[in-house]
Amino acid sequence: MGDASFGSRLAAVFATRGHLCLGIDPHPYLLAEWGLPDSADGVLDFGLRAVEAAVDRVGIVKPQVAFFERHGSAGYAALEKVIARARGGGVLVIADAKRGDLGSSVEAYGQAWLSPGGALESDAMTVSAFQGVGSIARPIALARESGKGLFVLAATSNPEGESVQTARIRGGEHEGRSVAAEIVSEVVNANAADAAPLGSLGLVLGATVSAKQYGIDLESLLGPPATPVLAPGFGHQGAQFSDIRPLYGEVMANVIVSASRSVLKAGPQGIADAIARTAGELAECLA
Repeated sequence: MGDASFGSRLAAVFATRGHLCLGIDPHPYLLAEWGLPDSADGVLDFGLRAVEAAVDRVGIVKPQVAFFERHGSAGYAALEKVIARARGGGVLVIADAKRGDLGSSVEAYGQAWLSPGGALESDAMTVSAFQGVGSIARPIALARESGKGLFVLAATSNPEGESVQTARIRGGEHEGRSVAAEIVSEVVNANAADAAPLGSLGLVLGATVSAKQYGIDLESLLGPPATPVLAPGFGHQGAQFSDIRPLYGEVMANVIVSASRSVLKAGPQGIADAIARTAGELAECLA
C-alpha cells in the first residue's frame, strides 16, 4: 500500500474508485443463502468470494470481525486470509473491530490490527472511545507511526445509541456539549497534526442519525485537514444514497459509504453485478 498516510491513500481511492465500501458480514442466514456452511470454512469461502467481486469494482472493504471471531481460532485464520487477499488486490481494509479500552490493553488491540507485517494487518480499524478519546491515545500514535487509520464511534446508526450519544456534559468548559459532539471535537483536533489534506483519524457518523440533533458541527470536519467519515446505515438499515447530501453537506466529499447486506444478498453469482450497480448509483448521488 506504500508509505503514504492512510488519509492520503483514502483520498486516492475516492478519486479513482469512488466512495463505496463493501461490508463483509457473513451472517449465518447469508451463509445459508449462499449455500455455505456456518463454519470457519464457510466464512472463508464467503469472504474470499466477496473480496474477488470487490477487487477492481470498489477500493474499500470492511470485514465485520465478529462474524469470523465466533468461529474461534479457525475463524481468525479465515479472516487473516480474507484481509491479506483484499490488501494484496490493492483494496483498503477497515477492520470493523470496535475495540475500546485504555493503556496497554487498547494499545495491544491497536497492535493486533495495525502493526505492519502482523497477521491481521489492516489499513484502518474502528475503535470505541467510551472511556474518553484520551483512552485511545496509544492506538492513535500507532496509527500515525505506521501509516494506518482509525475510525472513532461518535454517532452510530443504531437507535439504542441515541440516549448516550446525545447526553450532555455537565460542568467544565464543554458544559452542554453532547457526548457525540465532544468525541467529534477531540478527533478533529487530533487530526490537526496531519499534513495531508485528508486526515487519517476518522469518525463513525451513521446515515440514520441527524448530526444537528446530536449537536455535531459538520463544518468542523472540513479542516484543514479534513476528517474522513465512515457512514454505516445505508441499504438494510434504511438510509438511501439520495440522503447523502442533506445528511452530510460538503462533508460528503470525504464520506465512506458502507453497504453490506443490501449487496451481499445478491448471492455469489450476483454480487459482482450488485457491487457495480451500487457503486454507480452512489456515484450519481455524489456528482
